[in-house]
Amino acid sequence: MALLKACLNGGRTIAEHPAVPRTPAELAAEGRAAVDAGAEVLHLHPYDADAQTLATEPCAAALRAVRAACPGVPISLSTSAEIEPDPARRLELIAAWTDLPELVSANQGEPGIIELCEHLLARGVGIEAGLGAEEDARAFVRSGLAARCTRALVEPHPADPAAAVATAAAIEAVLAAGGVTLEQVHHGDGAATWHVLERAIARGHGIRIGFEDTTVLPDARRAAGNGELVRAAAEMLGRG
Repeated sequence: MALLKACLNGGRTIAEHPAVPRTPAELAAEGRAAVDAGAEVLHLHPYDADAQTLATEPCAAALRAVRAACPGVPISLSTSAEIEPDPARRLELIAAWTDLPELVSANQGEPGIIELCEHLLARGVGIEAGLGAEEDARAFVRSGLAARCTRALVEPHPADPAAAVATAAAIEAVLAAGGVTLEQVHHGDGAATWHVLERAIARGHGIRIGFEDTTVLPDARRAAGNGELVRAAAEMLGRG
């Protein structure tokens, strides 16, 4: 059965939607709502005040709160270079984690990503390989990491719906040509979000939805929270 994953916040600002969760308690509440709506995996970005962070304590606090609210649900943390652009500093921060997530998203093509993936795999953390462009997929195939990863995240960068759908198809083609048979979870950004999900569902892939990707429902109405977005995606999957 295709996976349904929720992305609770990302870099989305409160100005963009007042319900975007940041504190551990807010993440726990939104995580619970997403799970109740059908999410099977939760992806989140811990915050330290108003900034995303990879620091030990905020990451641990977020994990503990969400796990208490959503026992048994796998949690994925971000390792994006947008949070910490220096590869050495990023690895240092993540190496200091005391509470480990089940998974991380690791954007292929970023400087230092192979070393970071190797470190996390050695600690038993699953890798969701983020592929935003064809070249990311090619780099991933060349890296030899695929056999040890949990899944591929096909996350086309273009905001234009047609371009995003075409990029998702191109990434999928690169993986197929490279013999990568990992489970795929697809998601878009902004206006492209629901178009990317429609294509993914038609092809039998998993999907991701949540405030990190969009704040609006398929009919362009503003979603009240992550739970409403996940419920709409579940209905698209025929689970409504």
